[in-house]
Amino acid sequence: MLHHSACASFERVGNIWYLMPEYSQCRKALWQAVNPHTGKLRLDEAFPQEIRDSTNQQEMGIKLKNGSTFQLVGSDNFDSLVGSTPVGLVFSEYALSNPSAWGFLRPILLENNGWACFNSTPRGKNHFKRLFDLAKDAPDWFNQMLTADQTGVFTPEQLLNELKEMQSEHGDEYGMALFMQEYHCSFEAAMPGSIWGDCIAKLEASNRVQTESNPVTVPHTEGYPVFTGWDLGFDDDTTCWFYQVIGDDIHVIDYMEDNFKDVEFYALALKNKHDKSGYEYGTHWLPHDARPRTIAAGGKSILQQFIEFNRDHDECLGRFAIAPKLDVQEGIQAARATFPHCRFDGDKCEIGIDHLKAYRRDYDEENNVFSSTPKHDGASHAADGFRSVAVTWRRAKAQTAETPFMDKIMAKNVVGLHMGQIRDKHFKKMKSNRQDY
Repeated sequence: MLHHSACASFERVGNIWYLMPEYSQCRKALWQAVNPHTGKLRLDEAFPQEIRDSTNQQEMGIKLKNGSTFQLVGSDNFDSLVGSTPVGLVFSEYALSNPSAWGFLRPILLENNGWACFNSTPRGKNHFKRLFDLAKDAPDWFNQMLTADQTGVFTPEQLLNELKEMQSEHGDEYGMALFMQEYHCSFEAAMPGSIWGDCIAKLEASNRVQTESNPVTVPHTEGYPVFTGWDLGFDDDTTCWFYQVIGDDIHVIDYMEDNFKDVEFYALALKNKHDKSGYEYGTHWLPHDARPRTIAAGGKSILQQFIEFNRDHDECLGRFAIAPKLDVQEGIQAARATFPHCRFDGDKCEIGIDHLKAYRRDYDEENNVFSSTPKHDGASHAADGFRSVAVTWRRAKAQTAETPFMDKIMAKNVVGLHMGQIRDKHFKKMKSNRQDY
């Protein structure tokens, strides 16, 4: 990609950016990177001094003699690049990059008739997997996957030793998953440093979560209340897991995530699932940041806003409460104890499951260990929501009892309602139906 960028710089005058996942990685990973086979800086090999006009060490940029520029930037601070007009982009290790950077920059390339390249090792079925699948069939994309067997970089003996070492360090099952990810481009494997990767692998082995070869559906079961576990955000994602407790099993039947939305948006989404999918709710477990009052909401907390919406809609959403508070490490351990009880619907929870696989710790290269705290990225919001499930499902189990058949009939009956209430219910239902079209 470096050599391609150098060639493209002379095919068309313009700005080319090479984006690493984080700006702090640019200097060590590329600007100062030495090719161990030649002993030369990789950038000097791709951009020899003969084609350069100047080099900016501080900003890690190169101006070429024809007027083009090449610069290293980070996808973590893409919003600071407003006003620039690149004609070419390279996203290196895109699976670890902020996908919002591509969403922000692609209109600029479209207007400039520019180009973009993405290279990466798989890191679960995240945004890179979705882009990879798109590129398979799109006529204006090029797509290629090369495994260690195809590139010839390593001998079979070296690969076998790598597998043995990984299995010795991480266990047979998880070690094999990591090996398949790093050397055979497997999107199914958990990420290095994955906090719950081994837990998900065990669920896949016991057919409790979907894999490419084994579709798993966990439908909504009537007669059992639906509970939810949340993580709240605004700029960050808000996530919600829907689950039922049936015996000792937790049926995770649905997942929802979005951002830049207000409380009413999520409350309407809950109501829509109640009206169209028949979800009869138990308790919605919100995190502690749902309790403080906010100026933007007129002095009301998120919890109060949900409760008021529910009151205005005939209490159709069950009840809302604050989940028990645990620190992050306690929540992680609670989730590990929860996974063996779970069954996940493969279709409705696919994105959430991918996030759980990708939830990980950063690697501390100086101390040669993984950090004790999880990495805050796109996967952490789904993980925080699942921790809410982990600390509430036993309470949900205590509240759960199969609704008697006659109770379900009477719940739809008009007994006990006067004509005005029946009329109001009818008009609200008709209004809701109109809003769907």
